[in-house]
Amino acid sequence: MTECGRREWRGIFPPMVTPLKGRDELDASGLERLVEHLIGGGVRGIFVLGSTGEAPSLSYRLRRELVGRVCRQVGGRVPVLVGITDTSFVESVEMARFAAEAGAAAVVLAPPYYFPAGQPELLEYLQHLAPEMPLPVFLYNMPAYTKLFFEPDTVLRAADLPNVAGIKDSSGNMTYFHRLLGLFRNRPSFALLVGPEELLVESVLLGGHGGVCGGANLCPGLYVKAFEAAASGDLPRARALHERIMAISRAVYGVGRYGSSYLKGLKCALSILGICDDFLAEPFHRFREPERAKIRQAIEELGIA
Repeated sequence: MTECGRREWRGIFPPMVTPLKGRDELDASGLERLVEHLIGGGVRGIFVLGSTGEAPSLSYRLRRELVGRVCRQVGGRVPVLVGITDTSFVESVEMARFAAEAGAAAVVLAPPYYFPAGQPELLEYLQHLAPEMPLPVFLYNMPAYTKLFFEPDTVLRAADLPNVAGIKDSSGNMTYFHRLLGLFRNRPSFALLVGPEELLVESVLLGGHGGVCGGANLCPGLYVKAFEAAASGDLPRARALHERIMAISRAVYGVGRYGSSYLKGLKCALSILGICDDFLAEPFHRFREPERAKIRQAIEELGIA
């Protein structure tokens, strides 16, 4: 494996929102502020083109513009991870190559969605894809959106493929995460990262390696401190920071009626703080004034600045 592949993937890697100001237009100044906000908060890397980044809703042109801008601005200060999930094998490979040329450090891959693959088919897909990858690959377990699990045995076998460096588990299923911890107990170089921030402290205390937490867009330092407290075994501090994370989850993500409320709340909060625009890709729209007022009140009550 390359030197990049031997990197220690430990800590907080926010799945960055994609600042937009139009249907196919980035909020360039907001993107610059957001990147600096994340790096200033002490994150260990930035993940672009994930679910929180609305990747499936963005044009291929815009995805490439985003990757290029972020990699240039970051300038190697932290690793940039790029989502390459696609229903097309060729498009995933092309995005990975573009990411490598732009200066990214790793790519992130969920199972191809739409046509459901069996686990043998999924493993064969990875066996074909991994040798084509110019960068380390993180598997992305996101069954709520892809309708497929990377089953534990599939992950174990995939870990022997070239360049497969770890997994981001966004299933919210701690039994599944426990099984991964057991399978990889003697392979600490394979990174086990959790997606749901509500499970960050628990997963790290159990032996996980970090989090890809959407709330770190808003308060990166909070999630970094929570990871550090859990990793060092400081239970009282970890518990207190976990409670603050849960308060943000309840107050910011709980506004609205639909599944999109998490992203609407997060982008709305970033907009209120003056970091970036809260335009969302179609078919979604930003919160209107009644919901926005609730988010503003939550920010004030939580003391987020």
